[in-house]
Amino acid sequence: MNIKNFEFKAKVDQIATYENKLLTLNPIFKGIDHQIDTYFNATTGRLKLREGNIENALINYDRADYAGAKESQIILYKHPADLALKNILTKQLGVKIVVDKRRKIYFINNVKFHFDMVENLGAFIEVEAIDTDNAFTIDELKKQCDFYFDFFELTPLQIMEKSYSDMILDLQIEK
Repeated sequence: MNIKNFEFKAKVDQIATYENKLLTLNPIFKGIDHQIDTYFNATTGRLKLREGNIENALINYDRADYAGAKESQIILYKHPADLALKNILTKQLGVKIVVDKRRKIYFINNVKFHFDMVENLGAFIEVEAIDTDNAFTIDELKKQCDFYFDFFELTPLQIMEKSYSDMILDLQIEK
């Protein structure tokens, strides 16, 4: 499945403050997922295997690294949990990094909200305006992200330019 996506990630102190604010809009709660994202050594973009109790997928994506809402080009393959896939990818490509997080997932229409506690990194909000069937332009998806950035009263200093995987890699380099 090819997906158009516009998203931002923000570092926060207290997830509950932002989650309570979102609850005033009556989002659909999808659950709490413990996700292990294994990133593989890819020749272009990023390739990760997501293993969770709600979401399991092989995800290839390309996205620029800069602070602010940004476009991602995603190819998503949903699958049942299967250790053989991880073993094949590990053997053929090698593991780059593993991200362990607990994620609360909400939706309002095509916009997905993640409230993440990421091991070794802390608390984050991620907002993704998602288009799976070409119903939205990139500008429309960006406007949705901009709306929620303002709604949550976030500041530019809170917006992260890097993925969780890159932030964890940076921590390993610092050690």
